Amino acid sequence: MRNAPTDPVIAELVRRARSTQLTRRRLFQGIGLGAAAVGAASLAACSPSGPAYGDGSAGKLRWASWTYYLDFDEETQDFTSLNEFMEESNIEVEYFEDIDDNKMFMAKVKDQLKLGQDTGYDLFTLTDSSLIRLWEQEQLTAFDRALMPNVDDQMIELVKHSSFDPDREWSIPYQAGMTGLVYNSQLYPKGIASVSDLWHPDLKGKVSLLSEQDDTLGLIMLEQGVDITGDGWGDDEFFAALDVAEEHIKNGDVYTVKGNSYTQDLQSGAVLAGMAWSGDVAMLNEEEGEEVWKFVVPEAGATLFIDSFCLPESTAAFDQSHALIDYYYEPEVAAQVAEYVQYVTPIAGAREAMAKRNPEMAENTLVFPDEEMSARIHDMRTLTAQEDNRYAQAYQKILGN
Repeated sequence: MRNAPTDPVIAELVRRARSTQLTRRRLFQGIGLGAAAVGAASLAACSPSGPAYGDGSAGKLRWASWTYYLDFDEETQDFTSLNEFMEESNIEVEYFEDIDDNKMFMAKVKDQLKLGQDTGYDLFTLTDSSLIRLWEQEQLTAFDRALMPNVDDQMIELVKHSSFDPDREWSIPYQAGMTGLVYNSQLYPKGIASVSDLWHPDLKGKVSLLSEQDDTLGLIMLEQGVDITGDGWGDDEFFAALDVAEEHIKNGDVYTVKGNSYTQDLQSGAVLAGMAWSGDVAMLNEEEGEEVWKFVVPEAGATLFIDSFCLPESTAAFDQSHALIDYYYEPEVAAQVAEYVQYVTPIAGAREAMAKRNPEMAENTLVFPDEEMSARIHDMRTLTAQEDNRYAQAYQKILGN
């Protein structure tokens, strides 16, 4: 969906969720990811009274992102930092949690992108490994870094350069994180330490993999001894890893292969172990009030992902997007968001701000990796367009698509 919810059933579900103070996770389990735009601005867009925060006089911005990627107040059912931005800037923001999987989202907007038409969004937050495909097809608008002084001052070295965008003219990192393993410490206390442990008979039919091929196959390749960061691997290594995934999907070891919604299967107990994104696991435990799910950096290492802001060519909110991005590069704002999403923040001053806000989290290596942790995180080399197309088709084939 690309606009605020107009379907009366969806609108009523959102209204009920707010009135009963449901958690965000239960809200999404009830209405389905992407079914509605959730947040103060998008809900306000349904109302004739106008924006709930600020007066909207500085324009409007439609931002598409992932679930659990913005600080959310369960009590008020609002996105705190976003509301503060709208108050300060008078820019009305519609925030859509419509990205569950990079390729699925890009397929949703590809026709409009190809024709240079409005996609329904002015700003995307996509993973660099997928964002590059839009850049190659000249479907993005370059950023004006002069309009974002905080970005120049605060971007950490880990994310500062990309192989396709060395000066970050087309992509501005928003969050980074690790793809590793997870297990339910209460229902499967013996735990796991490697990808191979997922195939233990005790876990048959209780394992989840990720629909992002780079993440799933990257972890398998690391275990097979492949240096995924360099140019020394190709078809042979990819298809050897694919064979492993296919074998365990076919023989029933794997319960499901999903994008962001895999967390629901962890919560329900349908999945006891699998591949996961670091911030999701931290958030699940915070909602539970105890460490039910353990995030594991495999013995062979974890993979790094970077999710970046990008502007579709047809964006109608160029200035507004720059203002929003620069705001989220303020260290205090970044710390506020990081405290909730618990991914690696690309803002240099965020750790110092976090030390004042939440000293314990400032020492969390999943949010602020130390040297030892950083040495075990591997950034997969960028695939060529031809590789990406062939590998994606091969991966989808083993998923039955």
